Amino acid sequence: QVQLVESGGGLVQPGGSLRLSCAASGSIFLLNTMGWYRQAPGNQRESVAGISSSGITSYSDSVKGRFTISRGNTRTTVYLQMNNLKPEDTAVYYCNLILRDGRNFWGKGTLVTVSS
Repeated sequence: QVQLVESGGGLVQPGGSLRLSCAASGSIFLLNTMGWYRQAPGNQRESVAGISSSGITSYSDSVKGRFTISRGNTRTTVYLQMNNLKPEDTAVYYCNLILRDGRNFWGKGTLVTVSS
């Protein structure tokens, strides 16, 4: 059983910053890929950023240069530093974990609202 718990969401003004955290627990292999997705009302869930077990990162074009994904020392925690937030970043942000054997897990999500 694998559990992912996100934290750090909230209300922020345009141009502000937030840092999301995701802690994974359970039967986790160290070699895994973690990432962040988001889903705005009426939209499909979309990929925001990902980080491999070796530290290779990827970003969607809409957040490149503003968001930074990183791992904790234990590789079971992943962070998303979000700077220069825009109203269009408003969404529920989900943490994702893919184990080496292909199993895929999701957190319950944390709401980010960017509004003045």
